[in-house]
Amino acid sequence: MHDSPGESRSLLGRLFGAAPSRRRVLGAAGLGAAGVVLGSAAATTPEGLRAMNSAVPRRRVDRDDVPHARTWMSWPSRSSIWGGRALAGVQQDIALIAKTIARYEPVVMCAPDSSTAATARSWCGPAVTVTTAIGTDGLWMRDIAPVFRRDGRGGIDAIGLNFNGWGNKQAHSYDAHVAESIAYEQHLPFSRTDFAGEGGAVETDVDGTVMATESSLVNNNRNRGWSRAEVEDAVLHAYGADKTIWVPGIKGKDITDDHIDVTSRFISPGVVMVQVPPASRDDVWARDARGQLSGLSAATDARGRRLKVVKVDGPDTVRSKNPGFVDSYMNFHVINGAVITAQFGDSAKDAAAKRALAAAFPGRTVIQLDVDRLMAGGGGIHCSTMAEPLP
Repeated sequence: MHDSPGESRSLLGRLFGAAPSRRRVLGAAGLGAAGVVLGSAAATTPEGLRAMNSAVPRRRVDRDDVPHARTWMSWPSRSSIWGGRALAGVQQDIALIAKTIARYEPVVMCAPDSSTAATARSWCGPAVTVTTAIGTDGLWMRDIAPVFRRDGRGGIDAIGLNFNGWGNKQAHSYDAHVAESIAYEQHLPFSRTDFAGEGGAVETDVDGTVMATESSLVNNNRNRGWSRAEVEDAVLHAYGADKTIWVPGIKGKDITDDHIDVTSRFISPGVVMVQVPPASRDDVWARDARGQLSGLSAATDARGRRLKVVKVDGPDTVRSKNPGFVDSYMNFHVINGAVITAQFGDSAKDAAAKRALAAAFPGRTVIQLDVDRLMAGGGGIHCSTMAEPLP
């Protein structure tokens, strides 16, 4: 017998999942507390969610291309997660991303202690604000930070997605509380969603539609016993949307159980950009990407529009020899005046991806960075950042 969503308050703290491979956990440090606090059980039923939506002004999660107040990041500091040699390279890449973003908008880098903060300041320089007020375990701010919403009247609040270490696969005693801590520091109203998940698993068009990865969210290591319909209702309520377009995703092959922000992104309402692999690739990730392209090409959004899909070719070659390397141009971060994405040393494909992003975000400078050390760890630029919109 399955447990109902209302019973998940006591269950989410003991979820377990498959070992990661793409975003690797290098040298397990043990599992931290899940830190999951859920809302009322009544809100987890479809009827309860619809009643709540009709009773209060609707809050919506913005796309990344709205004006930002700042970008939040987290300094990688644990050799127990990364290993000593890998850690230095990842720190180099995080510093490069932070310094690049800081040319366009404020960056706040979270660090767990004064020693770590001093290292972060030396790498990032004075343009990046480093704080120890918000402790972190890892660097994947897209998944641990709050998701910010607007109420349509100039107000902003923050919601936490009950981060539980991607299904208790990694230590997260600090990371479980980052969302609430950021909201507190920014004096924003804060609440938690009824489901457990991560920001990288959901894309929104701010016009009533979200895309989400089923393998990540409809998973017993996050939401034990929940049906897809129950997860969908909770996601729609949290994001202020009307329709979910699900992509199947892949369970158990990486620590995230597959996140949509590596392959498919909303560019604007009704327009999606999807990265597809070279024809020579037939691994599980390549098949997943082709499936997303096919499914999204046939999908309609909440307004009944057939999605326009912009296809971007992935690189034919990359510099990294790491089998867990993520060769994603789609893991870009849109900031005030620019788009920050990766390059992989494939000059033709790098240039084509840059042109596609410039066309998708006119008026913004497209900057491509070599962040191979970070992407060998299973994530990229979007995964390591979270934008806070201007009120």
